[in-house]
Amino acid sequence: MTVTVRFAPSPTGNIHIGNARTALFNWLFALNNGGRFIQRFDDTDVERSRQEYADNILTDIAWLGIEPVAVEYQSKRFAIYEAAVVKLKAAGLLYPCYETAEELDLKRKIRLTRRLPPVYGREALKLTADDRAKLEAGGRRPHWRFLLPNFDTDPFSPRRTEIRWNDLVRGEETVDLASLSDPVLVREDGTYLYTLPSVADDIDLGITHLIRGDDHVTNTGVQIALFKALGAEPPAFGHHNLLTAATGEGLSKRTGALSIASLRADGIEPMAVASLAFLTGTSENVVAARDMADLAGRFDLSATSRSASKFDPADLVVLNRTLLHGMAFAAVAERLAALGIAGAKAEPFWLAVRGNLDRLADAVAWWRIVAEGPIEKPELSDEDRDFVRGAFDLLPPEPWDGTTFRTWMDQVKAASGRKGKALFMPVRLALTGLPSGPELADLLPLLGREGTRARRP
Repeated sequence: MTVTVRFAPSPTGNIHIGNARTALFNWLFALNNGGRFIQRFDDTDVERSRQEYADNILTDIAWLGIEPVAVEYQSKRFAIYEAAVVKLKAAGLLYPCYETAEELDLKRKIRLTRRLPPVYGREALKLTADDRAKLEAGGRRPHWRFLLPNFDTDPFSPRRTEIRWNDLVRGEETVDLASLSDPVLVREDGTYLYTLPSVADDIDLGITHLIRGDDHVTNTGVQIALFKALGAEPPAFGHHNLLTAATGEGLSKRTGALSIASLRADGIEPMAVASLAFLTGTSENVVAARDMADLAGRFDLSATSRSASKFDPADLVVLNRTLLHGMAFAAVAERLAALGIAGAKAEPFWLAVRGNLDRLADAVAWWRIVAEGPIEKPELSDEDRDFVRGAFDLLPPEPWDGTTFRTWMDQVKAASGRKGKALFMPVRLALTGLPSGPELADLLPLLGREGTRARRP
């Protein structure tokens, strides 16, 4: 059996870091088990689903490093759902109901006043063919409910019926089908609710492991019953905890909060996003993984917390900085070239400045400083200006290398008597215009003697 997983968002907005968490759990599980990852779009909501969102999601997961073996759209798979409906009806497991939303709400309230669980009482099963004909003649159209297997012979006498599964994340889980209403699978207008297409697709696509957010735990008992009603063995289930903002607020595609697209536009590296999205709420420390193989090595579904995990978006910058500081030139050469940073100096420049970057694009400002001088004229006191002018008169001859700056400063120190910050800071300000930044020993060979002399105040 080939392990097969899927990521199945609705293309009704751009995915956020919480959605990426589910995609990554599935992708890493597939990587560790030699499996297949299928991208499926649950786009049966024709009013809200957009192809542009589906395209954006494909772009987002590719940016994260996720490579589906197939891309499927529920809107192109209706024949499979229709076949499932026919099968369930033939087995007497899908029955028509005619209550309006208002009537159902009233029934729930009546049951609650009688201290009964607010589940559907299956009154529609008592309707005769004539009853249904009269309702339809009066303009009613049926919605269709799945008859849960929670009774012996009398559907009006449900008994405790436990559905059990060993959750890949949460361990032993149990749902009592007697505590649930028969779920509506088909609406009055013939469109499908989430459950039927999802289960039919999972059967047809051969999904072996269904890994998703723990907001779906309560759905699992019904879905396992539906898998069996359609003659299929249910997949293994795993329900990971959800990510929330530091305030505890949930994330939503509709609000666009922390969307993958916005993080990418903000210059956050994909492995910073992947590391935070996956490792938050696990027993692993949230540190930047170098690549997917590194992240996969830390993957353990059972080590995931059962409670929601808060995260601070500021942590993304910390992870981003860590990744950039250790990134080889070869890994960024093309992206640097796109920013105008190319040529013989590009690699030594990268090695000099990478330790001072929060985002790759920050390198542009340093490239300009190296090439053209300080962006703003440095403010030096009269005393410091005279000191720097004297220091520049002591510039050593070329060729220059990584030892040149120390040689130069030793001479300046001996001549001026200055040391420490009083020695280095005025020189740094004259060379870069900034009080901090890359090591001057690394920058000086990039400036060259003439480039350095040009910065004499």
